[in-house]
Amino acid sequence: MSLTYDPFREMERLFSTAVGARGPQPMPIDLFRDGDHYVLSADLPGIDPGSVDIDVDGQQLTIRAERSIAATEGVKWLSRERSGGSFLRQFTLGQGLDTEAIAATYNEGVLTITIPVSEKAKPRKIAVTSEANARAIDA
Repeated sequence: MSLTYDPFREMERLFSTAVGARGPQPMPIDLFRDGDHYVLSADLPGIDPGSVDIDVDGQQLTIRAERSIAATEGVKWLSRERSGGSFLRQFTLGQGLDTEAIAATYNEGVLTITIPVSEKAKPRKIAVTSEANARAIDA
């Protein structure tokens, strides 16, 4: 799925900047499956790792983070495009995931969350027996 330019999102961003109303900002993510686990990478540049909060409630994964902008007294801003504030993203996890073993790391502005597939959901081989073998076992 590719993301395309959304003029309405751009208009909302401009309106929010002009009015000063800022809600949680989205964070761009990549999500892929690598063997028996999923890997979610989220861009969070300039975020203090201590402000990152990851919760799992049932099948709901929530990522929150906060970017603080240093207060600068007596400065005349020429351009200020890097905003502070909160970031929020929520995901609904499928039934076949091991939510007890989710792990997260933060490195160079990228939060990486590893979500393993549960043992019950992994592919497995089923042994096939014939009726002749079953009768021999019963006897």
